[in-house]
Amino acid sequence: MKGLKLLSIFTLVLLFLVACGSGGSEETSGKEENGESGDQSKLAELKEAGKVTIGFANEKPYGYQDDSGELKGAGVDIAEAVFADMGIDTVNGKISEFGELVAGLNAGKFDVITAGMAIKPDRCENADFGQPEMVYGEGLIVPKGNPKDLHSYTDIAETGASVSIMSGATEIGYVQKMGVKESQIKKASDIAATFAAVESGRADATTGTEMTVKMALKSAGNDNLEFVNDFKQPDIKGVPSYGAAAFHPDNDKLRKAYNESLQKLIDDGTVAEMLEKNGFDPKYNAPPEDIKTEEICSGEKW
Repeated sequence: MKGLKLLSIFTLVLLFLVACGSGGSEETSGKEENGESGDQSKLAELKEAGKVTIGFANEKPYGYQDDSGELKGAGVDIAEAVFADMGIDTVNGKISEFGELVAGLNAGKFDVITAGMAIKPDRCENADFGQPEMVYGEGLIVPKGNPKDLHSYTDIAETGASVSIMSGATEIGYVQKMGVKESQIKKASDIAATFAAVESGRADATTGTEMTVKMALKSAGNDNLEFVNDFKQPDIKGVPSYGAAAFHPDNDKLRKAYNESLQKLIDDGTVAEMLEKNGFDPKYNAPPEDIKTEEICSGEKW
């Protein structure tokens, strides 16, 4: 009887060890070579569903929603073409404040974000960017007549003028590097809010990427504001900016597949056509051939 009990105990221990070993083996086999876990990578999941959820800021001409609710913009057009090339034909767009895009991506709210977002070393710590899709500079909007005679970020710093900037935008860091004090910066939720701040006198100027503020002013038809045509681009790292789509750090397969299809569309001229369609000049705004995301993230080309 005692021997039978010992045999039963031994059998239970053996079964326990086998179960533990089997669990560890399954966990290891479930890992993807690129670091993704589970039975499917995000890429396989999206292909099976045939749709992708993209987060974008309502910022013309990069990504925005028109009056009918349709997605528009260079970033949206490029993403749709790239995902179609990957075999994913349906794009579900979600609007988010620019400063919340990366957080939403990492929280699983979006599969990818594309809003002409500039690749920056600090952003690379929280998201994995695809290769550059466009390049752009900065722009300045002031009241009609430019009463404070502002033509650069240095002018804003030296005159003590106030500047309204969209929360989360790279321009906040840019103006500070050119000497603008934090007390001079008035943060706003979106481009429309920055324009309203200038028009109401709550700010002396607003800044954003050149195409964003120029096209926003054109669309608004606001005669009380003007675009500073002779604006002097700041001589600092990050200018010009390189815009790209961004992915969750765990989704390497998705990002690599996106980059492969993106390069095909760059090579055949599709990306240049889409940029031109949305008001960009392919001669100046087309993605660079000699600068890669890895070089920008490391600070080598930023």
